[in-house]
Amino acid sequence: MTSITTPAVAFVTLGCPKNEVDSDRMRAAVVSSRYQLADDVDRADIVVVNTCSFIKDATEESLAIVLELAAAKSGDLTDRKLIVAGCMPSRYGNELEVAMPEIDAFLPVAEEGELLGLLERLTGVPSGIGDEKPAASRTLSGASAYLQISDGCHRSCSYCTIPAIRGPYRSRTRAEIVAEAQELVALGAKELILIGQDITAYGRDMEGAEELADVVSAVADVPGVIWVRLMYLQPDGISDRLLSVMAAHDNVVNYLDMPLQHASGRVLRAMKRRGDSKDYLALIDRIRTALPDAVLRTTLIAGFPGETREDSAVLKRFISDAAFDYVGVFPYSAEEGTTAAMMPDQVARRTRLARAQRLRDIADETGFEKVSARVGEEIDVLVEGVDPDDGVVFGRWWGQAPEIDGVVLLDGGTTGEVVRVRIVDSLGYDLEGEVI
Repeated sequence: MTSITTPAVAFVTLGCPKNEVDSDRMRAAVVSSRYQLADDVDRADIVVVNTCSFIKDATEESLAIVLELAAAKSGDLTDRKLIVAGCMPSRYGNELEVAMPEIDAFLPVAEEGELLGLLERLTGVPSGIGDEKPAASRTLSGASAYLQISDGCHRSCSYCTIPAIRGPYRSRTRAEIVAEAQELVALGAKELILIGQDITAYGRDMEGAEELADVVSAVADVPGVIWVRLMYLQPDGISDRLLSVMAAHDNVVNYLDMPLQHASGRVLRAMKRRGDSKDYLALIDRIRTALPDAVLRTTLIAGFPGETREDSAVLKRFISDAAFDYVGVFPYSAEEGTTAAMMPDQVARRTRLARAQRLRDIADETGFEKVSARVGEEIDVLVEGVDPDDGVVFGRWWGQAPEIDGVVLLDGGTTGEVVRVRIVDSLGYDLEGEVI
């Protein structure tokens, strides 16, 4: 292990891209301090686990990893410190401290900016921030970077724990967002992915008429950005102005990720959401009219409390009619503290799983057809790296978001560059291409 005179800190990040950004900011604080970064937890004096606790499965995964690290820490008789950060301590608070005395410290989302002070208390070594290194707000590995434009949520969806974990909606200023975009480009980013719990609500908590379209334009105008991608757009916030701004900027990709959750109006009202299949199909038609080459992703919940066979049938028809490029389907998870968990008519787990699988099958049929239709096309691909197992170069075209939509397998290319590729084959959601 590294000498205690220069403690080394390793990060383990679980969950969504918002957690990735939070970890990156904490990592940047370490880079700006006297401490060191460790790539391997076995070489670290302090391990920070940034946990996810959005649903039960995510909480259980986070707990398993934390307990595994705690057992390793005890077993090797080192003085390694273990910090549990992020959503789990934000959601469960003092309960974790009582249940897990082997953890050295807990760091909720709202306190992650205090990481260096916590490290000083745990190690007794002053952080010396600013003494030797220039301050940094982000670090970056790779040509793609998440850019968080807001945090928290103003909605009260009956199944969701996010407002309790991350608090009320808070927009960052446009100046802060642009400054971070410039920093990320300087670090090598070619693609910037705008994220937040609901980025279409941007500006609702600020004075003036600031809105998402203004941020999109500002980020698109940052020199060096080849792709701007929008993630987590709630349907009621997709305005004609936003679509016009997307159409007007060549480097804003026509990719929209809309978490619709369901299509039955009755179920959506129980979820405390708006709309129904008719409304959503009209929205999709409006998007495709404004952006004819639009690539659409959504997420859906199967087996919500009270969902009937008729409701499930409505959702199946909707998936077929909407013809999404990508669909994520999740069986409903009853989360402690949510109103949905207390609703009557909870759907049996077996039924939830079966309905979710049927929805996936329908979505995949359309999704695979759309991917295979790309064979023969020439497209630009951002090269992301080389698979360490088989040495194959891989990247993404603009219709694929990182980690969730498949990749393009290539016969060459250098990481970080954009290459022109002829698509020669497809397999599921992956494409195979030859560099021209």
